[in-house]
Amino acid sequence: MLSPCVARCGLNDEDYCMGCFRHIDEIVSWRTSNEAQQAAICQQLPARKALFEGSENQHILSRDKWLAAEARLTDKD
Repeated sequence: MLSPCVARCGLNDEDYCMGCFRHIDEIVSWRTSNEAQQAAICQQLPARKALFEGSENQHILSRDKWLAAEARLTDKD
């Protein structure tokens, strides 16, 4: 499944991207998620978009944030 990324990355205070509306953990794990997991994430995106409408990017999706999420996800395994 293609990524829902729209190349407008920026996180809100809850670490949801205001471009694609995925949580940073979902973004980091996208490539290793199976198609059913990816579909489940995509099903949530319209509701998140409506929930976050009018919100702005608060934080850049930095390498440090990416690595912290990656470490957190690796610890779950």
